[in-house]
Amino acid sequence: MNHRWWLEPCKPVDTQALEQASARQQQLTKPTGSLGRLESVAVQLAGLQGQLKPRLDRLWIAIFAGDHGVVAEGVSAYPQEVTGQMLLNFVSGGAAISVLARQLDARLEVVDLGTVVSSLELPGVRHLRVGPGTANFVQGPAMTPEQGGQALQAGRDSVMRAVEAGTQLFIGGEMGIGNTTAASALACALLDCPVAHLVGPGTGLDAVGVNHKAQVIERALALHGAQRNDPLQTLFNLGGFEIAALVGACLACAQQGVALLVDGFICSVAALVAVRLNPGCRPWLLFAHRGAEPGHRHVLETLDAEPLLDLGLRLGEGSGAALAVPLLRLACDLHGQMATFAEAAVADRPA
Repeated sequence: MNHRWWLEPCKPVDTQALEQASARQQQLTKPTGSLGRLESVAVQLAGLQGQLKPRLDRLWIAIFAGDHGVVAEGVSAYPQEVTGQMLLNFVSGGAAISVLARQLDARLEVVDLGTVVSSLELPGVRHLRVGPGTANFVQGPAMTPEQGGQALQAGRDSVMRAVEAGTQLFIGGEMGIGNTTAASALACALLDCPVAHLVGPGTGLDAVGVNHKAQVIERALALHGAQRNDPLQTLFNLGGFEIAALVGACLACAQQGVALLVDGFICSVAALVAVRLNPGCRPWLLFAHRGAEPGHRHVLETLDAEPLLDLGLRLGEGSGAALAVPLLRLACDLHGQMATFAEAAVADRPA
């Protein structure tokens, strides 16, 4: 990994477009601030897209998948084979994100970074095979620096394909049995936060299962604790291939000037890693929802993120982010199509 592309500068926000969009909001036929967050997010998108009236017609959803060696510790309610089986479900159109992508007329890309079923050959899936899943991070690093670099690059490559397609909004999703354990471990290390505050049921563990999962994470943090001040090495020690790809996507979007809508807990942890690696990426990240996983609230607070939705979601796949897209599109429509007081010949408030 000689070329540390993720440290390159991120694109600056267009402050002129931001100011013009903010001024337009003051002139629309409504009391100032009456559309709340819909106003501020439209102005934010104007600054990111560099135009007075932002649009979200062209949408790219990338699902990154990978298996996790820590599943050997009994931290998941589901067997690892589910990761590979869900890849087929994604491209066959049967998964939640497949339904949402169709409804949103979005491009859906599925990237397999490495599953335990190494013989998978699914039409419509990009099989990169960084490894047969990560190693068990209770016994050593989850991935080598080489594997980590490949996974980061996979996220970047997806963004570059999205840019070539003229994408106006990028959504990253994930699939990987055991990945709430990896994300929780990463978050605990980066936030220096007690494990009990962050660990939750994931795909459906009971109280005994959650307690066991917390103990496994404690062991991993003890093993890798000396490197917790190095966000990149912490990612390689405790993360997953799909989490690293999401980190790469966050950074590449910011460098290329494309807004990224962050999904749930796992994607938010990837966003946290990205911001620790390159703080300049933060303005390019919008946050879709506050999920049910207990650690999500801590991560969002650390990132000073105010999500658009709070629906008790915990599916992953980018589904929560996809659900927020109609809201963002309507915010853009209101911003761009409402009449100003002058256009509608409506009396404004006295100055």
